Amino acid sequence: MLQILRDVAPLDRAVCSLGYDKAVDYFCELLPFRVIAIPSSQEHNGWVIPPSWDVDEARIAKDGKTVYDGAAHPLGVIGLSKSFSGTVGLEELRQHLHYDHRNDDWIPFHYRQQFRSWSRDWGFCLPKRVYDQLIPGNYEVVIRTRETPGTLKILEYKHRGALDYTIVLGGNLDHAGVANDGVSGCVVGLEVMRRLRERKTKLTYALVLSPGIIGSEFYLAGLSPSERSLLLEGVFLEMLGSSTQLALQESRRGMVSLSHALKHSLEHMGLSFRLGQFESIIVNDEYIWENYGVPMLSFSRFPYPEYHSDQDNISIISETSLNEAADALMGAVDWLEASPVVVKKFAGNICLSNPRYDLYVDYGQIALGDNHSEERRRMRCLMDFVPALDRPVSVKAVADHVGLSEAVTIEYLQRWASKGLVELL
Repeated sequence: MLQILRDVAPLDRAVCSLGYDKAVDYFCELLPFRVIAIPSSQEHNGWVIPPSWDVDEARIAKDGKTVYDGAAHPLGVIGLSKSFSGTVGLEELRQHLHYDHRNDDWIPFHYRQQFRSWSRDWGFCLPKRVYDQLIPGNYEVVIRTRETPGTLKILEYKHRGALDYTIVLGGNLDHAGVANDGVSGCVVGLEVMRRLRERKTKLTYALVLSPGIIGSEFYLAGLSPSERSLLLEGVFLEMLGSSTQLALQESRRGMVSLSHALKHSLEHMGLSFRLGQFESIIVNDEYIWENYGVPMLSFSRFPYPEYHSDQDNISIISETSLNEAADALMGAVDWLEASPVVVKKFAGNICLSNPRYDLYVDYGQIALGDNHSEERRRMRCLMDFVPALDRPVSVKAVADHVGLSEAVTIEYLQRWASKGLVELL
């Protein structure tokens, strides 16, 4: 994983660029990914695929001497900058310069134009110390870029299980010149898939790598409703290489098998992690997947100090951190694979007290002096929970959710299965 990051992180991986294409080719040598290529002629819900964009030259000079070389680092020019050549005064120049407000020596990541290709400006990102050293006078500015119609590239690899129901691992392969943000999650996902290759599984597992936000949108929009219905749940892998604490962010939905599985795995490994509700830790592609009906967790080490700067490089990546994340995900896979999946086969609510079913759990009536037990209360919760299932879930997760043992939960669900109301796969 560390070697992959050394090779891929320095590339100028703008959304559509030669650097991004090199990363795609590199990953395809490691696993037989399917490459989904979407031309810039396609637009969806207002999302516009930007042009292919690469920087050939970018410099600021005064009196014939270069004072800043924007091409020296992939973040040195703002994303999707327009070409420009001319002489400007200091006041006008500063309107096109961006520095990191956290540290005078850092170069910030300016990315928003990649999502707004219809409205672009030219500009540089530079350390504040360079910005502060600029003196009044005229400056010669050159930004020379190459642009062609863009092609949005998405990588998809599937490990086929006995069932078509799929757990998705997602990651962002773009983010020019940085190591932790995006691509560290991609290499962890790649490692999980490599470990799964020689293993027979019940569930199918998919790794989907794409440019941030826009890639997930076009990927999901390109699936048919029946294809999307097979995507049970997912986890977005983000910023997993730093030495900061692991963070697990829940789905917007309340019942997600993978959440139970990953928490169990982390606790079993004795790893420290923060747990947060949806969008309380990070906001990334998760909301895109959720809005297409796919519950999506986030697994990250966010926040970390070097986020969105040139200091997000291989020097902050810990091999231990990468391996911990991969091991935790494999533990979650083990947890999911060790339990049946329950699939609801009816709509609405069944009259469970009807002799045809005889599945009713009587909690009793306090007013009539009935004694209540905690187990019967939990059994009643299980009874009420089954009709609320809106997608297949792990029996282990259901047991966790209602606070019963897996054995008791399976025994009760088998009674439902005998009536044709659910399937246990």
